[in-house]
Amino acid sequence: MRVSLCMIVKNEQEVLGRCLAAARRLADEIVIADTGSTDRTPEIARSFADVFFFEPWQEDFAQARNAAFARATGDYLMWLDADDVVTEENIPRFFALKEQIAAQNADVAMCPYASGGLTYFRERILRNDGRARFRGRVHECIPPFGKVIRGAFTVTHMGSTKARGARNLEIYRKWAAEEELGGRDLFYYGRELCDHRLYTEAEAVLEKMLAGEGWYVNKIEACRTLSACFAAQNEPDRALSALFRSFLYGEPRAAVLCEIAGLFSAKKRYRDAAFWYEAALSARDHAAEGDFEVPDCHTIVPALGLVVACEALGERAAALKYHRMSAVFAPDHPSVQYNARYFAEHPNP
Repeated sequence: MRVSLCMIVKNEQEVLGRCLAAARRLADEIVIADTGSTDRTPEIARSFADVFFFEPWQEDFAQARNAAFARATGDYLMWLDADDVVTEENIPRFFALKEQIAAQNADVAMCPYASGGLTYFRERILRNDGRARFRGRVHECIPPFGKVIRGAFTVTHMGSTKARGARNLEIYRKWAAEEELGGRDLFYYGRELCDHRLYTEAEAVLEKMLAGEGWYVNKIEACRTLSACFAAQNEPDRALSALFRSFLYGEPRAAVLCEIAGLFSAKKRYRDAAFWYEAALSARDHAAEGDFEVPDCHTIVPALGLVVACEALGERAAALKYHRMSAVFAPDHPSVQYNARYFAEHPNP
């Protein structure tokens, strides 16, 4: 079973070598498409790649990725971004996944993707039989097909200092002017608008997404993004309402519960805040469903929030309990260390 790693790159000299140093230990073939670099990226790519070529940039990430897929000769395809990293502990997980794919004759392997404190599953290794096709000009993805399995092989998105500016937003604006966007693309378009502080536009796009067809996970995240828009405009009640609205689409997520608790805490409604932080501690992990899970929202975030809430309520024993819990979760966290000093200096409430 041969695996072809396929990548698209542009001005990635800062991080590309780091990515490929590990990736070449995994892939039987490396295919790299350069979409217009002006730095040393082509030189670095050629030193690793079996196939390297220039692909004219058409403001369409799916088109570029599919062009790389088209040059691959392996039985299976894998994709990475230049600022991704495969850590040492994930090398054996990759080979275990290959054995799992072969044993189960799988078409698609969904694997964890860790990025900016989030963890979610992405289609990572796919059978090379013409069905693996990226869709979407931005935030592109491959709809799973055939027999789908899940593996523990994890890719970490490290990011880079490369300036991206309003590139994605400009692509979405042009795309939306040309055709009607589907639910997934409306969701990501709304997030881009929110990230660029275009809150009124973001609200309109996200409301359109929520009113139409769309994946329930994206609808939950759309509610979180709406809440962020309202919070940024100092509208805490609307922010709360948007978070509660997410309950229409699925079981409450830990990140949503922590954000609800945080808004109540800001209002000094500490009893309510404590209720929602406790709910976050017991919330199920939904990463396997494709959720954008924030692992800290199951552990350190609610534990620290409960320390503050319980202390404000005059419940020192409970505050200490949650402080000890937070110290187990993250002993070196600055807030944990601050709380330790606080309790030592203020032994009596």
